[in-house]
Amino acid sequence: MQVFKFGGASVKDADAVKNVTNIVQSFASKKLVIIVSAMGKTTNKLEALIEASAKQNKALFDQYFLELEDYHGQIVEQLFPEKNDMLNIQLGKYFSEINRMFVQYKSHEHNAFYDKMVAFGELLSTRIVEAHLEKSNVKSAWLDASKVVITDDKFRAATVDMSLTEKKIQEACTVVLRMHNIIITQGFIGSNLKGLQTTLGREGSDYSGAIFAFCLNAESLTIWKDVEGMYNADPKSFPNAEKLNEISYKDAIELSYYGASVIHPKTIQPLQNREIPLYVKSFLNPKLTGTVIKKDAINKIPCYIIKQNQVLVSLSTKNFSFIAEKNLAEIFDKYDQLDMKINIMQNSAVNFSALFDEKQFQETKVLEAFQNSYAVRYNENVELITIRHYNSAIIEELTAGREILLEQRTRETVRFVVR
Repeated sequence: MQVFKFGGASVKDADAVKNVTNIVQSFASKKLVIIVSAMGKTTNKLEALIEASAKQNKALFDQYFLELEDYHGQIVEQLFPEKNDMLNIQLGKYFSEINRMFVQYKSHEHNAFYDKMVAFGELLSTRIVEAHLEKSNVKSAWLDASKVVITDDKFRAATVDMSLTEKKIQEACTVVLRMHNIIITQGFIGSNLKGLQTTLGREGSDYSGAIFAFCLNAESLTIWKDVEGMYNADPKSFPNAEKLNEISYKDAIELSYYGASVIHPKTIQPLQNREIPLYVKSFLNPKLTGTVIKKDAINKIPCYIIKQNQVLVSLSTKNFSFIAEKNLAEIFDKYDQLDMKINIMQNSAVNFSALFDEKQFQETKVLEAFQNSYAVRYNENVELITIRHYNSAIIEELTAGREILLEQRTRETVRFVVR
């Protein structure tokens, strides 16, 4: 049994859905669990509906609602020119629920409202994909992921109860796969023990694929993307970037942690625990081999990640006392309260420096939090360069003509903050 995951770009319009059907048809003799994301930029539109609800702006809500309904309606019309009454009834129920949510908004339940609203994106897409597979004589069964992926109560970034989820997924899928080769379900969504909708965080559909693969002890997980696999650098910024034929779980985890955008950071761990290979393949050219992430893969090609629009914040003790464990605990706690994620950090006797995405940096709040105890300085518009499997030539190429503000090295990885 294999698990496939198709992202939003792979189902963004009618032609894309037809392409997914063609790919699935070529594997129709196998047992498949297929995870599907919301179509195109649907999640962004649902977030706009949430914002309009929070502002209680009904006119704006109605505008976004009609755009969302029209977007999906056009895809359905192109896929089913003869009409599919059962599908239209189901989608109509979802849209009625979405429309009613405006009056249900409560500011103190914002995150719970968010999760309930954005989940409709995956529900809509999976119903449409399932119906098109059926039209194409590919028998499948639809499964509500929120009934089997059980999480804690942290809305918008829920933690999965893997033990209970494994039991639920095995019970549900074992029964369905006796009658159907293919299950269609959603990425990104789950529910807590009270049955309330939760989500796994933005881009969490990759993680959903890993959860199902882990719980079913799948042969493999394949993530279908609009690229031919993983590259050693962003092909949009580096035209000479090389495709990686294979990399290890450890490299994949490190690269995702440092900011590589191809694989969601949480995805690798459950696969590694059961040594399930992960394939990254192109839905545009499905016959290409792509990249495989597995236990014993060997790759020594330098891989580099550039994070732009960074802010380097430096704290210095005012009385020249050492920054010790107590200070570090205080600093980390305050950054956590400010919801600022550190990209790299470094401390000396009396200084502590940390790098943040510019969009997370809140100058006024940082000064309020630290200026009583520390001198606060910061450099804006800097970049973070991370090189995995580095050599002197690639370091020279990427740092030439740049001022290095901070440098860290291990045996496999070097990182520079530059301007």
